[in-house]
Amino acid sequence: MAFLELLTGPAFLLFLAGAGIFFTILLRGIQFFHPLAVWRETFGRMLSGKERKPGEISPFQAAITALAGTLGTGNIAGVATAVVSGGPGAVFWMWASSLFAMALKYAEILLSVRFREKNTAGEPIGGPMYYMEKGLGCRWMAVWFAGACVAASFGVGSMTQANAAAQAVQSAFSVPQTVTGLGLAVFCGLVLFGGIKRIAGLTEKLVPLMATGYLAASFWVLFRHAAGIPEAIRLILTDAFDFRAASGGLLGFITSRAVRFGVARGVFSNEAGMGSAPIIHAAADARHPAAQAMWGIVEVFLDTTLMCSVTALVILSGGSDAAGLDGAALTLHAFSSVMGDGAGAFLAISILFFAAASITGWSYCGEKALEYCFPRKWLRNCYRFCYLSAAALGAVLPLDFVWNCSDLLNLSMAVPNVTAVLLLSPVVLSVTADYWKRK
Repeated sequence: MAFLELLTGPAFLLFLAGAGIFFTILLRGIQFFHPLAVWRETFGRMLSGKERKPGEISPFQAAITALAGTLGTGNIAGVATAVVSGGPGAVFWMWASSLFAMALKYAEILLSVRFREKNTAGEPIGGPMYYMEKGLGCRWMAVWFAGACVAASFGVGSMTQANAAAQAVQSAFSVPQTVTGLGLAVFCGLVLFGGIKRIAGLTEKLVPLMATGYLAASFWVLFRHAAGIPEAIRLILTDAFDFRAASGGLLGFITSRAVRFGVARGVFSNEAGMGSAPIIHAAADARHPAAQAMWGIVEVFLDTTLMCSVTALVILSGGSDAAGLDGAALTLHAFSSVMGDGAGAFLAISILFFAAASITGWSYCGEKALEYCFPRKWLRNCYRFCYLSAAALGAVLPLDFVWNCSDLLNLSMAVPNVTAVLLLSPVVLSVTADYWKRK
């Protein structure tokens, strides 16, 4: 796939990273110099109980639903691939890249809320399709993005997640992959047919639970390997500017969200620039586009700066007796050094929860992208049925081809989306300036 190799090469990686740097400069380092404002508009408002209006989902629910789509098996396996392919210094480049990605995700969420509209049911809808058409007047670009989003939802959003979960559960508990796939399809179906409110209600409970459980286990391993943490950090910093580590780190940052079937394949860790999260944020009760966009900064921090970093330290602090291991096997080895045989069961359950959350989160993105092109209610129900069937089928299929296609479709989403966000940067700047004037 020459096109895929081109997009995963240095030119596209620089394009994506450059967009994050550009918006960081344009917005005067909002993620660096306004942490209190970000806190007040996100967790501060959530804790104060000022968020939701009747009939709409809260900004927090929108953020946690978007996070459900980004938190996936890559937080467990993808980081290991980054370390193996790029060396310990890859972790430093994950940190650096994620800091700039915060500004890019802020910009795309801001535009999504700014250009959103209401559908025939009176629900707020938005996303890259709408700011491409209404902001740029490029209907063809919007249709391109929407088609890629629908197709990608079946790949990385449904089939690959179910397959990863089914393999993990079979390995740990000897449960047939067919059973896990059908169980995931039925469970997620009960959620999907309830619409965005039910999806948000589930992810509001499931994502914090699974993330807390994974972090707790990780911190326990780090506590037991406390003596190795200084050496791990030294390796990260000293190896960071080696060319092999730098290129691997950038690759690891961008592709750490997915279980990789080879070094060259993957998707974006926190989906900054992909355009999927803005679709979900458009449904929120947002009091101002910039206020909702600050949740994007939080999402990148939680997904990459926190979750991926903890996984990396767990792997690196445990020593170097894992030669020849990669991906989930390397992460499992790191946890097993402390948790013993229970590590396999723990990781299997973690991957299962991550997969369920990703499947439900991605379904909404694909559904709204389809609705943009074909606003028919019966098509929405057909999409849900096909999407769940893909999850059940994906659990038992060899997915090398599906992963390659998913990577290509994800990149096909990112190209028009990042281009549109860059072209609409004056709108991002003016809306942000309006927010600060109102403060």
